[in-house]
This record gives sequence, C-alpha cells and structure tokens, in this order.
Amino acid sequence: MDERSDEAIAAAVQRGDLDSFRELVERYEPKMTRYARRFLFGADDAKDLVQDVFIKAYVNIKSFDIDRRFSPWLYRIAHNEFVNALKKRTKERGNVSISFFDFDILFPHLNAREGADSPARQHETRVILERSLNDIPPKYKEPLVLYYFEELDYKEIADILRIPISTVGVRLQRGKAMLKKKVTE
Repeated sequence: MDERSDEAIAAAVQRGDLDSFRELVERYEPKMTRYARRFLFGADDAKDLVQDVFIKAYVNIKSFDIDRRFSPWLYRIAHNEFVNALKKRTKERGNVSISFFDFDILFPHLNAREGADSPARQHETRVILERSLNDIPPKYKEPLVLYYFEELDYKEIADILRIPISTVGVRLQRGKAMLKKKVTE
C-alpha cells in the first residue's frame, strides 16, 4: 500500500499521475460503500452510486485544494450523490428509508466484555434500532452516520454538510434524542 497521504496522492493525480487515483479508490471504496449502505438503507444500487462518486471525484480532482483534507472533500461528493439518489427514490417510490444506530448511546453494555451470545444480542439490537429509525428526519441521520460510523469530526461533518460546527452538535444531540425516544416507545 502507498505510504503517501491522501492529499499527496491527490496532488500527484492533479499533476497527471492518473494511476495514483487507483490508490485513493482502494483506500476509500470500503468506506464509501459502507456510508452508502447506511445512508441509503442498504440500497442495492449502493455500488453504482459509489462508482459515480469516484467518477465525479476523478473528473473534479483539479478543484481539490491540496492544503485541505481529502476525506471531507470526497465525503461531500458522496453526500451530494446520495442525497440526489434519495430524492430520485422518493419521487419514484414515495418514501425514504435511511438506517444507522449508535450502540454506545442506546446500549452501552454491548461494549463491555462480550459473552458467547453477544453476536445474537447485537443482531437483535440492530434489527430493533433499524426499525426505529425510519421516521427520523435525514438532516439528523446524516451527522449521526458521519460521526459514529464514518468517524469524522465535527469540522469535517460541517464541511461535508455545509453547516456551522455548532449546528452539527445540535443535530447530533437532537438525532440521538429522537433515536432514544423511538427505541423506548
């Protein structure tokens, strides 16, 4: 695996080293696929959308500012693609379904030492939480996915969603509260 930073690789691609882009794809494809599946509730078209994300990133690589971090730039492209896919799906099917959950907040005991039945308990918890999330507005789900599953910080989330950092905190707090309420209903 290439030891260069994402930003150094992006700079090489900007200079014409088109083969280096493959390294960025290899680094980010699993993350983008995971993000797509959570954002789009395991959509079958997640792989196609991830390919679209990389195509847009490649086409627009010259606009990337190498003095900034690469991951928020790529996640912003993904965010836009996924939101567009949700809008399209909403028009076609009349519904939107996004799934994610935070074990740390709702069920902190799951992070303790696990026994033999832990995978079964975690699967059961996952199913319950996924059912509870369908009514939470996307504007609260997006920061939760980015923070808890993609492990981005508030600044990166703010850059991706183009909202103030303080709004990220508010949306995370409100999203967690909505999720808790749904699970306890």
